[in-house]
Amino acid sequence: MHIELLEIANFRKLKSVRIGVADETTVFVGANNSGKTSAMIALRYFLVERERSQFSLNDFTLSHWPAIDQMGCSWESAKKDNTPLPEPVWEPMLPFLDVWLHVDKREAHLVQKLIPSLDWDGGRLGVRLRLEPKDALQLQKEYLAARDDARRIEAAEESTGDEEGSDKQAAIVLWPRSLTDFMQRRFSSLFAVQSYILDPERLEEPEHGIAKTQALPDDPVPIGSEPFKGLIRIDEISAQRGFGQVDGLRDFDDDGALSGSTATRRMSDQLRRYWSKHLDPFENPDPQDIEALRAIDKAQQAFDARLKDGFSPAIQEVEGMGYPGVTDPKLKISTRLKPVDGLNHDAAVQYVITANDGESSIELNLPEDSNGLGYQNLISMIFRLMSFRDAWMRVGKAAAATDALIPPLHLVLIEEPEAHLHTQVQQVFIRQAYKVLRKHDDLGNSESLKTQLVVSTHSSHIAHECDFDHLRYFRRLPSDGNVVPTSCVVNLGSVFGSRITTKRFVTRYLKVTHCDLFFADAAVFVEGPAERILVPFFVRNDPDLAALHECYITWLEIGGSHAHRLRRLVEHLGLTTLIITDLDAKGANGKKAVPQKGAGLTTRNQILRSWCPAVRDLDTLLSLSADAKSKRYEDQRFSVRAAYQCPVEIEFKGSKAEALCNTLEDALVMENQALFTAHTGTGLWAKFKAVIEQSDNLGELSEAILKALDSGGKAEFALNLLELENPMELTPPFYIRDGLSWLVEQLREKQKDLGIAVPVATENSGMQQT
Repeated sequence: MHIELLEIANFRKLKSVRIGVADETTVFVGANNSGKTSAMIALRYFLVERERSQFSLNDFTLSHWPAIDQMGCSWESAKKDNTPLPEPVWEPMLPFLDVWLHVDKREAHLVQKLIPSLDWDGGRLGVRLRLEPKDALQLQKEYLAARDDARRIEAAEESTGDEEGSDKQAAIVLWPRSLTDFMQRRFSSLFAVQSYILDPERLEEPEHGIAKTQALPDDPVPIGSEPFKGLIRIDEISAQRGFGQVDGLRDFDDDGALSGSTATRRMSDQLRRYWSKHLDPFENPDPQDIEALRAIDKAQQAFDARLKDGFSPAIQEVEGMGYPGVTDPKLKISTRLKPVDGLNHDAAVQYVITANDGESSIELNLPEDSNGLGYQNLISMIFRLMSFRDAWMRVGKAAAATDALIPPLHLVLIEEPEAHLHTQVQQVFIRQAYKVLRKHDDLGNSESLKTQLVVSTHSSHIAHECDFDHLRYFRRLPSDGNVVPTSCVVNLGSVFGSRITTKRFVTRYLKVTHCDLFFADAAVFVEGPAERILVPFFVRNDPDLAALHECYITWLEIGGSHAHRLRRLVEHLGLTTLIITDLDAKGANGKKAVPQKGAGLTTRNQILRSWCPAVRDLDTLLSLSADAKSKRYEDQRFSVRAAYQCPVEIEFKGSKAEALCNTLEDALVMENQALFTAHTGTGLWAKFKAVIEQSDNLGELSEAILKALDSGGKAEFALNLLELENPMELTPPFYIRDGLSWLVEQLREKQKDLGIAVPVATENSGMQQT
């Protein structure tokens, strides 16, 4: 048995999403505010009964609030007109979680109450957990009564003011102002979670990342509020962690319900809790505990004797004052030794360091808080996972606490494990976490006891340690009209389909380059090392591009011969992307050529040929408008644009002519001739200075630059440009400025659609929030 799919609807930013759950580890990735935390909270609130008290109106998707208030207004209007009250219609707006299990028919006895029909013979089982009114008609009645009371008091206040002739003041509006206002204050008494069986035959595939959840029958029969009790144990490590502070983590009982207690992150605290649950010899002692109990008793007797001697003079002095009397009990000092008290101090956990003075070595012990924070956190989190596993498997004394069956499924949620973990430690943790959860003699490859780990993260280091099949990308959707922005979820395992070679290349390339593609607001692909060095340099020194500093841009260096392999990934992520690439002209013989119009040349660049703008002919590429160089994906509301060398008018040695460039380097030379001739340099800089001085026209200059570039040294040339004392001397090539300006506009529009404050340049080149 394992969880195969999760569908979440009407919960915060998640209006309708499907999340495929991997057999072992599932990792949520995505940009800030994309819904990852909402998904984790939905799992916690719906699946753990004691967490359901945390539900509030704020968990309803914001776009439904106007409809809820409109429903309340329709009730008020009907009552005012003395017409029958409209029946409450809550179903389209109610938050719910659909859990789809895959259950072998041999496990049917475990899921009897979840089986949809007698025809079921193993496979999928679906259960909907829905947050709904406890009594919709009673809610309607109570709301209208509250509104009547509020209006009556407001009317009385207004009439009193008129009679007294007082100055008119602003009218007060009493609670509840609207149905959502009523729900906000009374939510826990009005709403509860109920569960319903779903029909596996009616499960539909998502469309563009949007789940097509099935509607319940008109009069569904609930099956109780805890359909997974005894089936799924749930444990969680939240993101709110801090050593020496009370933590957001909670204990879970054997049924997977939160116990309500909290724990600190100190290792000694966790050891003490582990001892109490699994090792305490006073709880259900077994033969292995006899020696420990005998030693404790012997120590207690010796300590009692010492205390009796030590306190004897003091007790005798008290007795000499008339107490105790003949009928009063006598005083006796006794001890109670508890082994767990030995862990109840700051030095209970120590780190041993071996020091060597050349002749001998000694062991030095340091207290727990003397170790590095990242290392402490790694050890603490790993131990927490061990505690989850052992509590599930009822290791040691925990086995005698209950005779209930062990739940066949263990679901572990970890929110942003990168908090306080260094880069290398993050990679170690995600590689080892699932192994730790399965390290038990009865687990291993067991099919009857399954563990599923769900992790949300903002760390590319964690994401790249995981297989593509385990990644779930949360993509922010722009608002449509007045609708509040929401999110969808993309299963990255399905991006490349049967394209195994492409998938292998992309996976390895992103891992090697440590690219933040999964967490960015936009991406910029650049042709080579020179572009990777210089394009961010242009952005930093151009006030017109300052808006790019307000966004998270990922820069990825990938040549034109390979960038097209990322096409399917970009399209599935819906990520606004600027591709800064080279025209890369070639002649009929297939060899590199100097760009010329009317010469029958084509481009060798696969991006330009097959993706954006999907044009091979050089003359056509050179004549395209700015809009024609971009590809718009209307369904997903994003665009991809190619920025490549285009004709620019250049003045060279007293005459103006149109320059056609082939690479970043010759474009820089053409548009910065004065800079290269005014300064001295080495390598390509020296060669460019020489060819500018020696060439008589732009044609000769283009040929000479092309030959100079054959000798290499592009990265060194780019680094030399960074040494300029005044970076404003360097003019970025027009095609790069044009592409980056397009990106600024795209991001401004995207931020407006997502409801985010957008930085705009003022006339004084300052920035303001709109």
